[in-house]
Amino acid sequence: MYHKIHLTGELPENWQTALHALKDDLGLQEAPDGICVVCQKGEELAVHSDGISVSLTWQSPVQFYRALSQIPHPLVPCSIHETARFESVGLMFDCSRNAVLKPEAMQMFLRKMALMGLNLGMLYTEDTYEVPEQPFFGYKRGRYTYDELKALDDYANMFGIELCPCIQALGHLKRILHWPAFTHLRDNDEVLLADLDETYELLEQMIRAASAPFRSKRIHLGMDEAFGVGLGAHLTKYGWEDPHAVIGRHLKRVLDITDQYGLDPMIWSDMYFHLDGCNYHNGGMPSESAKAAVDPRVSLVYWDYYHAKQEEYASAIEKHAQFCAPTIFAGGIWTWIGPAPSYPTTIQNTIPALNACIEAGIKTVLATAWGDNGAETNLTTALLGLQIYAEMTYTGVYDEAAIRQRFARCCHADAQAFLDLSLMNTVPGMNSRPADPCNACKIMLYQDPLVQLFEADTKGFEVAKHFASLEPLYAKYARENPEYEMLFRFYAILARALARKSMWHEQAADAVRSGNRELAAKLAEDIPGTIKALDDLRRIWRKLWESTNKPNGFEVLEVRLGGVCARLDTAGEKMREFANGEIDDIPELTDPSLTIKRRPDNSVGCTNTMDEIATPGRIDY
Repeated sequence: MYHKIHLTGELPENWQTALHALKDDLGLQEAPDGICVVCQKGEELAVHSDGISVSLTWQSPVQFYRALSQIPHPLVPCSIHETARFESVGLMFDCSRNAVLKPEAMQMFLRKMALMGLNLGMLYTEDTYEVPEQPFFGYKRGRYTYDELKALDDYANMFGIELCPCIQALGHLKRILHWPAFTHLRDNDEVLLADLDETYELLEQMIRAASAPFRSKRIHLGMDEAFGVGLGAHLTKYGWEDPHAVIGRHLKRVLDITDQYGLDPMIWSDMYFHLDGCNYHNGGMPSESAKAAVDPRVSLVYWDYYHAKQEEYASAIEKHAQFCAPTIFAGGIWTWIGPAPSYPTTIQNTIPALNACIEAGIKTVLATAWGDNGAETNLTTALLGLQIYAEMTYTGVYDEAAIRQRFARCCHADAQAFLDLSLMNTVPGMNSRPADPCNACKIMLYQDPLVQLFEADTKGFEVAKHFASLEPLYAKYARENPEYEMLFRFYAILARALARKSMWHEQAADAVRSGNRELAAKLAEDIPGTIKALDDLRRIWRKLWESTNKPNGFEVLEVRLGGVCARLDTAGEKMREFANGEIDDIPELTDPSLTIKRRPDNSVGCTNTMDEIATPGRIDY
């Protein structure tokens, strides 16, 4: 059902096309016999209604669409005044950790961002964009074509949203540098070889290709976590020197390229602290060599998702003020610790971060939604985090009730349903810390059924019971949130699989140690059902993945799940042999277990790579 409105007055360019695209999201349709909405451009966002007609004030095009989303239905008297605390605020889409968002999914995010009033989108693409001169760049990774990115930029511009590229110009390039075609450009397996002329030929090709589809002149050049810069092939070729000097010289050559194309560059700021043996929070002010390595032509992006105190963010912002470059802030929506997001951590760390940015007058703020270790969390789960950023931007406060109301309006979803996705990560009694949240879901999914690394960490917690309780909850949310039915159905099936698998983990070792062959027979009998549950999970996970992402990258998750099922099959065979008295021990299960991540306060730290969960060996050896 659409509510009819009739727009008059000052309207943004492309408003008719944009309103048509937003018709279903807004539930509004422009019609001559609709409620009269008189629009004007002004210095704030405002919506006034006397219950009969509406007056609407907008400062920028994206605020026009946010204002439309605040018209009450049915129409009742209201008076809303908002002023954006940041000039630019939005989302960085991680399209490099195997999941490359389909253009249709990106369009969905852009529509939701328009209703929220967010005006900046950044595509993090380490190698997942076309570089015409480099056929191995993003080879078989689902890379974006120029035409796809140009169409997305046109779509975003229709709402007044700026899209810009984010690439890597020094480190984080392992997926490129592992190809033989780029061996000669390696300082190490992650970092480009600075000072080599061919490196800058490649970088010019990358910068030209990455920026060409976009109207925006902004480009994020990355350059974070370039660990070992100057200490690999560079050391052999040129000799040792202060890494700050290597980065500084490299940055100047890269900025000469961005100047050539009229671009406004930014980079992550962390290396200016890491090279001095500290981070944003330990140690004093930046060293003189760090300051000298910064070029005033670049903006510095201070990224921090790990702290729960406003003064910690304020202190780091003060340190950034020592550089001869503007500061941008990037916070985090915690989508990178396994198959489920951590909203308690997101909220706990976002509120003080944004308050510090507001007080410091930071002009540009980004929410990152990383997909570390395989993009196991579907990016759709980040929508509630975006709503939090939007509401704090326009109101300056964290008001949970208002956020819930706005989320229902902008995303047609129950905020509690999204918050409860984080129940996958913790079990009653397990605690988290702001910088190190528990991710029980990933641990229990990939823990080997025989080499149980986390047996001591989870001992005493009712893990299987907890996951079993979540299946009906997510099934309920799937029925109640039809736009996200597949998302919640995925979590219901994941909870079912984890409940079955966790039952094995809770009982298998004890059955063998105590010689309980009756229990062993029951556990062995249950294995085929657990494998079936995991295969059901694999099937719906692929459907969910392909509903938002290009198909490339899912092969990684399928290989992981296939390995889990194969190991369960082996475990079942061994347990059956034990139950039948054919063997008297399963040594992998009776090995003593050590505590790895559990602390005295029962907080269980995050283990975020599949291989560190599945085995003490190395999968990639």
